[in-house]
Amino acid sequence: MKYEISKGTLAIVPNEKTTSLVYEDKERYLVNQTPFEIMEDSCLYFGSTYNGRKEGARSILGAEYKVPIIVDEADNLIVFPTTSPLSSDCIWISLNHLKNYEKLDSYNTKIVFDNDKEIIVPSSYRSIENQVSRASRLDFIMRNRKKRK
Repeated sequence: MKYEISKGTLAIVPNEKTTSLVYEDKERYLVNQTPFEIMEDSCLYFGSTYNGRKEGARSILGAEYKVPIIVDEADNLIVFPTTSPLSSDCIWISLNHLKNYEKLDSYNTKIVFDNDKEIIVPSSYRSIENQVSRASRLDFIMRNRKKRK
């Protein structure tokens, strides 16, 4: 099963070397693709390459690594990585569904989504805070640019 990120996607979590768990509003799917493959396919589905989306976000934010990605600009569908996107441990989180995040310990953060589903990510609170800040800034800039048109 190929999977494209949609408005209902909450998170994409690596499961094994070649599979992912995809969390949506009401469902959880096992997908025979890595999170990075899902990202690449989703960007193509919405009309651009992953590298094109990454370079666009880099240009807007001035950031070099772990940049958030605008998967679909029509819906401002923005996801951000918890580690290097090429890492087999990278989890992708949807900014659109993020309700809260809480520090559990030095190495783990609880992510709470707007439907009150929760996942634990092996990332420090500070790292998640930085990623949310970047993704929110990208969202803010893009919304302002759309308003000016």
